[in-house]
Amino acid sequence: MNARKPNIIYIFSDQHRADAVGFENDPNVKTPNMDRLSQEGLRFSTAIACMPVCAPYRASLMTGQYPLTHGVFVNDVQLSNNAVSLGKAFKAGGYNTAYIGKWHLDGGNRKGFIPKERRQGFDHWCVLNCTHHYNESQYYGNEDEFMQWEGYDAFAQTKEAQSYISQYDDEKPFILVLSWGPPHNPYETAPKAYRDMYDPQRLTIRGNIPDACEEQAREELAGYYAHISALDDCLGDLMNEVEKKGIAEDTIFIYTSDHGDMLHSHGEIRKQRPWDESIRVPFLLKYPRKFGDKAREVSIPFNTPDIMPTLLGLCGLSIPETVEGINYAPHLLGEETLQVEEALIMCPHPFGEYIRAKNGREYRGIRTERYTYVKDLKGPWLLYDNMEDPLQTRNLVDLPQYEQLQEELDQRLMRLLKQREDDFLPGEAYIHKWGYIVDKDGTVPFEG
Repeated sequence: MNARKPNIIYIFSDQHRADAVGFENDPNVKTPNMDRLSQEGLRFSTAIACMPVCAPYRASLMTGQYPLTHGVFVNDVQLSNNAVSLGKAFKAGGYNTAYIGKWHLDGGNRKGFIPKERRQGFDHWCVLNCTHHYNESQYYGNEDEFMQWEGYDAFAQTKEAQSYISQYDDEKPFILVLSWGPPHNPYETAPKAYRDMYDPQRLTIRGNIPDACEEQAREELAGYYAHISALDDCLGDLMNEVEKKGIAEDTIFIYTSDHGDMLHSHGEIRKQRPWDESIRVPFLLKYPRKFGDKAREVSIPFNTPDIMPTLLGLCGLSIPETVEGINYAPHLLGEETLQVEEALIMCPHPFGEYIRAKNGREYRGIRTERYTYVKDLKGPWLLYDNMEDPLQTRNLVDLPQYEQLQEELDQRLMRLLKQREDDFLPGEAYIHKWGYIVDKDGTVPFEG
């Protein structure tokens, strides 16, 4: 008789960068539950958002593909209904499927009803395509009828997830995806009790924030941390629910985020940029049946398209041929050693909060355990030694003493692009190929 397959609880927030947690030694933020999770399972210390912006991450999570394959390289376009997706793959493998929270894969109507055929295989459904109004926000269930989350929506969505877990009947394993909107801006809208935890003037800010940005950075960071601490309490509630239900041993429990937030480091804001504040995300995985309950670091680069095949691999399910990411399961289980030296990062087409008028640009790059190397259409742009320079304040591009390193990293990047059949064209070429309509800034218009 085959052993029962594990449940999956996949929780991800929006715009939570990797360093903004206690276990990465952020001197400000309070995240006791995230810290606990990091001590009870696997911590992927070089987890990377291949394309650090909302919809492209979600499409890569759902398909295990890179953005130029699934076509969602801008926000507010629809992932194909024919995609071989995470929900469909697990459903075919005998799983119950559930999705709660932000979706952002159904085109430009952010408040529109999403019918069953556009839900990528998820059955239990409490979703709005996209909103960042976190207090008493709305959503749809199975019917075309607006419903409202009570209070701060992450709290209400967490309660819905707890209810789903508590009613689990053991007949089939389940995959539950919970997608929170915070700590994405607006930063000032967390519940007051959490905002009161952080005095902007008492924060220790990163050394790569320019003096001219310091005051605004303090205010925004205080709100950002407030959201994160609120989510940390939600995470603790979910961990307790799993333990109370008695399924912790056979549940793969994950916390991560879709991308980070610059928050004025290097004078930049939001995401899409190639610096660590934007591309590095927390990724914590607990699965006691296979990995016990002790802390373990996974330091090799782990990219967004790798998530789907790794989850399928850990559950003993077949990986669709359409998947481009790497299955890390054999490596994590000690069955073989995986040699992954770099994660590909990209911006095929600048848009939204990263437009050309504000220095937005196409780029391709790699993040290794130690180095970041990035090219734009003009040539080499950024090179950092993240071990010696973790705040990425010294760009080594074209310095004579780093010529050999730069050439090696360039060759590695170009090999990856060749494997991906990525010609690194101007963004408009991809917009034309996929037939997207954009405004003067290169952004797909949206409603809501």
